Amino acid sequence: MKPGMINRTIEFIKTLYKDEEFVPLHAPRFWGHEKKYTADCIDSTFVSSVGKFVDEFEKKCAAYCGAKYAVAAVNGTAALHMALVLKGIGVGDGVITQPLSFVATANAIHYTGAQPVFVDVDRDTMSLSPDKLEQFLKTEVVLQQGVACHKLSGLKLRACIVMHTLGHPGRVVELRKICDLWGLVLIEDAAESMGSFLSGRHVGTFGTMGVLSFNGNKIITTGGGGMLLFNDEALARQAKHLTTTAKIPHPWEYAHDAVGYNYRMPNLNAALGLAQLEQLDKFLVSKRVVAETYKQFFVKEDVEFVCEPIDAASNYWLNAIILKDRGERDAFLEATNKAKVMTRPLWKLLNTLNPYQRSFKTNLDNAQWLEDRVVNIPSSVAR
Repeated sequence: MKPGMINRTIEFIKTLYKDEEFVPLHAPRFWGHEKKYTADCIDSTFVSSVGKFVDEFEKKCAAYCGAKYAVAAVNGTAALHMALVLKGIGVGDGVITQPLSFVATANAIHYTGAQPVFVDVDRDTMSLSPDKLEQFLKTEVVLQQGVACHKLSGLKLRACIVMHTLGHPGRVVELRKICDLWGLVLIEDAAESMGSFLSGRHVGTFGTMGVLSFNGNKIITTGGGGMLLFNDEALARQAKHLTTTAKIPHPWEYAHDAVGYNYRMPNLNAALGLAQLEQLDKFLVSKRVVAETYKQFFVKEDVEFVCEPIDAASNYWLNAIILKDRGERDAFLEATNKAKVMTRPLWKLLNTLNPYQRSFKTNLDNAQWLEDRVVNIPSSVAR
């Protein structure tokens, strides 16, 4: 680390976000019709899980992402859980995923009674590695009547969840090919990636299903909310049914034909989301300008800035830098946060958390290397 690098970085960030005494990691921006649409929703009295704003938000999200169907949910975790439920994932099953992710990825697997199986990431994308996945499947897994069975644990591997880390697209094309060969359902955890494209195609549309999040810290927000993306009409119809308590339509009777979930996005949240979606393209332009500004600054400081993968257009949800080791990372985190500039490390690896310490894992050297070095820096949309 160059002498004075941390102080220069703090001053640079404060200049970039000069109107903010405390610089948050990622703050929402309400510069459009948010107040109007939410007021219209309140005036309609339909503020809960039924209303025109939910339907319109689903249609416009599907259109933006290039998916045939979209089903809104109360949050991204619920949407990810529903994706697994739709494919019948349950007790005795294993779901392959990456250890470098927000805890919701593993939690959604656990909700079904299945177990996560952690496979390493690639350093450049920070997302699930196709090479490591293929190596794991060829050496640790056997196909029995079309089902991938983990030889050591006996788990039936039914699905694979890839998370597009920090909004940067993972190698989802290669992963889809591998999953198809081994009979695995590929689910994209694109919670952080609204507005991110790979080869001109929006992430979340490469797998069987994709999941988006609209939490308050995402590029666009509904306050709390998520979205399931589909190209399969039957799955989309089933998702809408199960997320609304599996209620059979009837003028007055309460009849339910399956175990359902109260996962529907409220109309009030969808109204906020529509106003945010109208500004997404403008937000993306700003975030790419911020990312390029950071890149040029850190080149001069001899610090590696995390850039979008080849043939990708990332939303740069959270900008990140790679420092030399854990000690340098921790010194940077302490100094910046003390100066009221919010920075954060990557998540603790999921396999190290109490609920998942007994989960099966492969060699996770790349994920550990990244956890020790990567720091997220302020990334809000700038005026």
